[in-house]
Amino acid sequence: MRKVFQIYKNDWVNVFKTPIALFLIIALMILPSLYAWFNLKASWDPYGNTSHIPIAVTNADEGAVLRGKNIDVGKEIVNTLKKNNALGWTFVSEEKAAHGLEHGDYYATIYIPKDFSKRITTLLDDQPIKPEITYSVNEKINAIAPKITSKGASTITENVSSNFVKTVSKAVLTEFNKIGIELQRELPTILKMENLLFELEKHLPDIRDMGNKALAFEKKLPEIRKQGQKIIALEKILPEINQSSKEILKLEDKLPELKNIGNGVLALQKKLPDIQKAANKVTEIDQHFDTIQKGIQTALDDTAKAQKIIQTAQESMPKVEQVVGNGKEMAAAADDFLTKNEDAFASMIPIVKQNLLLLKQTADTVSGLTNSLKDNSMNPESALQMSQALDEQLTNGINEIDRTIGMFTRINENMPNKPLTGVIQKLGDTKAKFEQQLSLVRKIEVPLKEGKQPNSQLISQLNQTSQQASQLLNDILGRYDSEIAPNMTEGYKKLLQVTKDSASVLNTAKEKLPDIKQILQDSAKAANFGYDRLEQLQQDLPDIEKKVHETVQKIQTVMPKVVQGVNAAANFFHNDFPKLEPKIHKAADFVRNDLPGVENDIRRVAELIRTKLPEVEEAAHKIANLVRNDLPNLEKAVKNAANKVRKFNNEENLGDIIELLKNDINKESDFLANPVLLKEHKVFPIPNYGSANSPFYTTLSLWVGALLLISLLRVDVENRESFYSPYHEYFGRFLTFATIGLFQALIVTLGDLFLLKAYVADKVPFILSGIFISFVFMSIVYTLVSIFGNVGKGLAIILLVLQISGSGGTFPIQVTPPFFRAINPFLPFTYAINLMRETVGGMVHDLVIHNILFLLLFLIIGFALGILLKKPLAKHTEKIAELAKKSKLIH
Repeated sequence: MRKVFQIYKNDWVNVFKTPIALFLIIALMILPSLYAWFNLKASWDPYGNTSHIPIAVTNADEGAVLRGKNIDVGKEIVNTLKKNNALGWTFVSEEKAAHGLEHGDYYATIYIPKDFSKRITTLLDDQPIKPEITYSVNEKINAIAPKITSKGASTITENVSSNFVKTVSKAVLTEFNKIGIELQRELPTILKMENLLFELEKHLPDIRDMGNKALAFEKKLPEIRKQGQKIIALEKILPEINQSSKEILKLEDKLPELKNIGNGVLALQKKLPDIQKAANKVTEIDQHFDTIQKGIQTALDDTAKAQKIIQTAQESMPKVEQVVGNGKEMAAAADDFLTKNEDAFASMIPIVKQNLLLLKQTADTVSGLTNSLKDNSMNPESALQMSQALDEQLTNGINEIDRTIGMFTRINENMPNKPLTGVIQKLGDTKAKFEQQLSLVRKIEVPLKEGKQPNSQLISQLNQTSQQASQLLNDILGRYDSEIAPNMTEGYKKLLQVTKDSASVLNTAKEKLPDIKQILQDSAKAANFGYDRLEQLQQDLPDIEKKVHETVQKIQTVMPKVVQGVNAAANFFHNDFPKLEPKIHKAADFVRNDLPGVENDIRRVAELIRTKLPEVEEAAHKIANLVRNDLPNLEKAVKNAANKVRKFNNEENLGDIIELLKNDINKESDFLANPVLLKEHKVFPIPNYGSANSPFYTTLSLWVGALLLISLLRVDVENRESFYSPYHEYFGRFLTFATIGLFQALIVTLGDLFLLKAYVADKVPFILSGIFISFVFMSIVYTLVSIFGNVGKGLAIILLVLQISGSGGTFPIQVTPPFFRAINPFLPFTYAINLMRETVGGMVHDLVIHNILFLLLFLIIGFALGILLKKPLAKHTEKIAELAKKSKLIH
């Protein structure tokens, strides 16, 4: 396998070393796709563009007279064709049509003879003569066009026949029903009057009752008018009601926010004692600020002392370093140095703690900045000043953390259990958080310099990072006195003890003295860091004291009102808000669902009152007068008329006539013209001819791609006798061919989908099927050429020719000659095209598996031939190739 892949690797290395070869390989990947795409695009929708196929139409029909009425069927056909865009109908003379057909200007001609209409009228004669339309076609212009034009001509005859049958049948049915036409015209009126009369008789008691109600309604008209005026007044205030309803909806939208506010208020009420305590502490700080000042001054003094002690130790260090080579002098110098400067090492423990506290203060200050930016309580200019100060503090803090890590690391290395490892890791995490804070602060400074508010996401990230840094420092400080300080003391002692030991001075001097020297340097820098920060803090104390004092005054003034307001708000959200919320929802539901209808009803009723109430009043008076004066005579007349109708129905039978007159002539004549309707159902619909042809042309392009490769690329490998076997050569070079085939398949399938926009029901299986088919085709073609040389190329081309005709790619295989039907099951194209069709139209899984299995069989056969015949035929193939090359024509 290693040699196979070595051949494969060498092929591609050689390709990429040679630009022209790389260009040819890329061209070979793309060229087969162009073959498929151009063919598909050219035949994308041929049957949708038949309107460009010129058909000459000549109408010589002179018309006819049928029972005194002029008819011209030829003219009707021409008018119909002018509205028909199925073909390119051109209306010309008979001579021009004949000349154009002969010279290829028209694909076909249609001639309507002079006696066309006259022959149609012979239907009513004893010996009817069928009319004829002459259809002529020039079949040498194109093989497909005659089929399309023939369909157009047959459509004309079908339409004429259908319309003729429909017209004649309608005329005959009209004659059959002519006797009952007059009765048919009056029948609806007769039936309607009869039904109304019987219905009226049936409802005479109801009419009498309604009459009484009309009289009562007349008496209530004054009250109705009075109430109507109230509705009109209500209509005038509808805009105000509508505006109020909008406010209710707004209030409902705000309910979740109000609920959150309420929860916050209730939570705030619970925290009021803590807030009061905090306020008291701020007051206490204000009252004892001088103590803070003294504390800072004391810290400064202690730090200054530590600086002097450490500086003294550093100044003594060179004397010890000078005597490193002399054991006795070294022991004495080291012992003297360490004895005099033990305080320098001990003073570092509180300085480190003090610096950790200052680092935590920096992290907390960053959190304060982010909180101010979130609340928009700080203008951009002040925020920029604060961020720039924090930039410097964070930078110094990162350096201080580095020094502290270095100091702890040197101490930790001298202790057996390495107890400071966890602290060192946490300091490393803290440094990472400080670096993140520094990066975010610098990003926030950019919009602040432009006077803009920074991105809220940046602020949130900075706030989160500063809190994480503060938590890490809290954890370290919480363990400082109990764990870290004792370990530091023990570490210093061990380092000093090892250095003092006279027996090991020479062995450890060079190793330990640099650590001691570096610890002193780190201690000095740490002391300087703490001193600078404390000094800066001391300078800021007056401003801090002023702000604290102002805060205390505000707290003392505002706190009682805040407590009272919070308690009042909490009482409302606890007691009243739960009762108010469902009422708001109910009111909002009414506004959304019912109020528009109510408004429309009010406006409609008001309009009716303004415009129709006078008419109603007038009509009510007329009805009341009718009831009082005419209703008794009307009842008597209705009863007499109903009795007469019943007597007529008993004596005369109109059932047969009524059934006859119910016939629908139009529907019956239409049924005779078109007795059967064709209902089409597409199981796997494909919207256009191009998409339907894509399986064939895509498959064909993959075989063509394989042929191009064997035509331009070598299947043999140089210097193989000395290193590679025929099987190494066969499989190694095949991998190269298969890789190019993979890209050919990807390019053609993706191009079908995204360049041509071909319809494909299952896109991913379509692409994967193309890759699989390319692999199978490549194995067949490559194997033929690898085994048989130029003879194999001829066999691959013969296979292509047979497969184009025998695979059923364009026409159904059932319409081809017996020879092609016989070879169809043995051709790879058959199963490749069918597999692609499944992905284009919609997959039936058992058919997909069937096609894949047969393609796998072809793949196995190809590899089997290559494995069995490659080595036995290798020399014979080479000999034939050498003989062919002697022709100086075949390579």
